[in-house]
Amino acid sequence: MSLTEMKCVPCEGGVPTIKGRQIENYTCQLKSKWQVVDEKMLRREFSFENFKAAMGFANKVGDIAEEEGHHPDLHIFYGKVVVELWTHAIDGLSENDFIVAAKIDDVPS
Repeated sequence: MSLTEMKCVPCEGGVPTIKGRQIENYTCQLKSKWQVVDEKMLRREFSFENFKAAMGFANKVGDIAEEEGHHPDLHIFYGKVVVELWTHAIDGLSENDFIVAAKIDDVPS
């Protein structure tokens, strides 16, 4: 099953973070290059023509986040949106982060 077909599972903590080879296995399933920061966070920058287009994209990401119950940090600028994903309850990466990243990859930018 592809990441885009999967659903996020609530995480209350107590599960191990994804590291090393597991991160590689998940990132190769993503359509675009997400930066892995310190094996704790996924980060990607998206560019747009203007602020309105950036906000439109951010709103679509918000819809995905609400549907999945897993919420990224969004940094919105004129013509740019930076998305940061990690699972706060475990202070690192979980499968949920990669599921949301894959679904964000499908949003036209």
